[in-house]
Amino acid sequence: MAAKILVAKKDGFIVPNAKQKQNLLVAFAKKGKVVYGKAFDIVKMSSVVNLNDLADLEKNLQKVTIFEIKSTKKKLRADFSTYFFALTAAEVLVAQSLRKQFKFMLVNTTTGEHLEMDLADIFARAKGIYPTWSISF
Repeated sequence: MAAKILVAKKDGFIVPNAKQKQNLLVAFAKKGKVVYGKAFDIVKMSSVVNLNDLADLEKNLQKVTIFEIKSTKKKLRADFSTYFFALTAAEVLVAQSLRKQFKFMLVNTTTGEHLEMDLADIFARAKGIYPTWSISF
């Protein structure tokens, strides 16, 4: 739902398919950057880049920013203050590896409001950080 909201705004967001995600992982890996496929949901490009063509993607990788979406349907202020959400270790590692090419997008699926933040922005605004272990069987 949140990804559809962002794509509908026509701000250059696309939801990559499986092949495009794989190409992104390979292109970043060739640059020595760590990216986990489950650590991002959506992509934004500053100009046209063919995500289906690995060579074109590698040549234009600096034009690509990947985003992890954190969404809610709760009633919140437009600045998302009081929003409580989790970051996975994979998301933090990818954010640290890609720096400005990785961002988080907070999306309110009720209002359509969204807020783009990088990891430094999140930590600067955090009023509390509560480490947890998430287990999947």
